[in-house]
Amino acid sequence: MDIDFDETYVLLLLADSNLPTGSFVASSGFESYGTHGFLSLPFASSAGKGRAAAASTVAFIEDSLHTYARSALPFVSDAHRAMGAFKDLKGKPEIGHDATIKKLLELDELYETMTLNHVAKRASKAQGVALLTLYAKGFTHPSGPSDEDHLSKSLTVLIDRLKLMVRGEETHGHLPVCWGVLTGALGISLLRAQHLFLFLHARSLLSSAVRLNTIGPYSSQQLLLHSVRPLVEAEVSQNKDMHTGIFVDMHRNDADDLPATTWPLGEILAVRHDLQHSRIFNS
Repeated sequence: MDIDFDETYVLLLLADSNLPTGSFVASSGFESYGTHGFLSLPFASSAGKGRAAAASTVAFIEDSLHTYARSALPFVSDAHRAMGAFKDLKGKPEIGHDATIKKLLELDELYETMTLNHVAKRASKAQGVALLTLYAKGFTHPSGPSDEDHLSKSLTVLIDRLKLMVRGEETHGHLPVCWGVLTGALGISLLRAQHLFLFLHARSLLSSAVRLNTIGPYSSQQLLLHSVRPLVEAEVSQNKDMHTGIFVDMHRNDADDLPATTWPLGEILAVRHDLQHSRIFNS
């Protein structure tokens, strides 16, 4: 089996908990869920306190992944595909700047519309612009791209332009879109970008559980390996081909049996997530 060590190394960097993206401060509704006493209710009568907390945590993660994969992963995929199309303009990628920016802004605006909870919006924007900053300050070469590396130069210009638009409030800079941009620019395959996206979401929920003292750090690692892994893999398998449906031209090579758009349920899923896991912000 051939191994792409360059991609593997970048994946290790992106999975580093020290990555300066601010993801550790977002609980995706878990703190609210625990504050309202939902963590142990379904399991308290049949298990010990520790086991009940672990089981409730996994149940929350499963539901959160199920929702997030369907509401956010299509945006990751389409942003990644947009970056792939931009990189395919070999020789003169700069001619695709405006078209690519337009696609990314459309995706960003749609995600803003579909994300109804203001706390989720704020967390998504904060992490999104952090990813764009990370590319500029953490993943570009210290001495800058060589004169022959036109693609790297063009990618830096494109991402800096998008970051300035976010800073200038010309667009929102939501996390799923910016994750697709970052991983596409770094040459991460779409499937691995999707997988890592959901893995990091699940890991952030477990980190929240540890901070809240719901579970311990050893239990967190145990759950991440044995309980969360199949959940992440299942969601990636089921949703890897989903897309927003607003860029028909980017999906012409998709399987013939896939619909042109799989998004209409997204708003329902977003509402369900906000009602179930963000009640503290509406009380």
